[in-house]
Amino acid sequence: MKGRKVGIVGAGAVGATAAYSLVMMGSCHEIVLFDIAEGVAKGKAIDMGQAAHYSPKGTKVTAVESAAEMKDCDIVVITAGVPRKGDMTRADLLMINAKIMKDVVGDVAKHSPDAIIICVSNPLDVMTYVIHKMTGWERNRIIGMAGALDGARMAYQIYETLGYGMTQTGDLVIGDHGQHMIPLPQKVQIGSVNASELLSQEQMDQIIERTKNGGAEIVKHLGTSGYYGPGRAVAHMVDGILSDSRIVVSSSVMLQGEYGYEDICVGVPVVLGRNGIEEIIQIGLDDETQSRFKVSVDSIQESIDILTEHKFFE
Repeated sequence: MKGRKVGIVGAGAVGATAAYSLVMMGSCHEIVLFDIAEGVAKGKAIDMGQAAHYSPKGTKVTAVESAAEMKDCDIVVITAGVPRKGDMTRADLLMINAKIMKDVVGDVAKHSPDAIIICVSNPLDVMTYVIHKMTGWERNRIIGMAGALDGARMAYQIYETLGYGMTQTGDLVIGDHGQHMIPLPQKVQIGSVNASELLSQEQMDQIIERTKNGGAEIVKHLGTSGYYGPGRAVAHMVDGILSDSRIVVSSSVMLQGEYGYEDICVGVPVVLGRNGIEEIIQIGLDDETQSRFKVSVDSIQESIDILTEHKFFE
């Protein structure tokens, strides 16, 4: 990493929270914000720049007026996209967000050709796949932020159930970043103790269900999606790459034979370091989990097929 420069496309709640988290952590030398809404990136950059007075390393925060001005970044985080509205069909949403992604990625590939891209835009696994097809880059440089958030939500539910071990609780969620995600509390530890020693099957089932509905629960109270959790999850991944700390984080990555699948992006545990994905970890899955993983992969493939049918990749 040369300048430890991070670009964030989309300075909305998640993008701005990711940027602010990085400023407070002192992970990078410079953060560059871009947003299509006039003044948003500039205003938040000024605000964060003033907050940086109290950060460990005085991170520089700037704003640009176009994605093309986001040059020579080591990492680019993409949060751009629109939520589903009114009578919008699934195909409509997919095509709109895929076209937004295509435009953004074109600028990133041209002006930050050596960057690692972290995709946060939804539908997460499909948009990560789109980035692969639009860039043709090595798969280690394109990562979807999924399990870092879903895993944190599961760890929160484990802590809520047990009442201890908040910072010692492992997290592992695989599959798609959506309704078919697969939280695996039985695979994690609290401190040095396996969760299966501390939680009943009934408690695990409740944790799995609450994890899958973690985002919806926030929407119920706020009327909008959460952003502290997602933003901090992005910052965790960025910091792991910039510091080359080789952390294990579930992420949406392009599989090339791992877990028996090819040419699909889905969440699995990976090692993150200076090259992005340093290694894809293959864990053992029992028959039931393998079956659920297939359902998850098939749901992602259905969305990719919609884009193919609409000739998006041509």
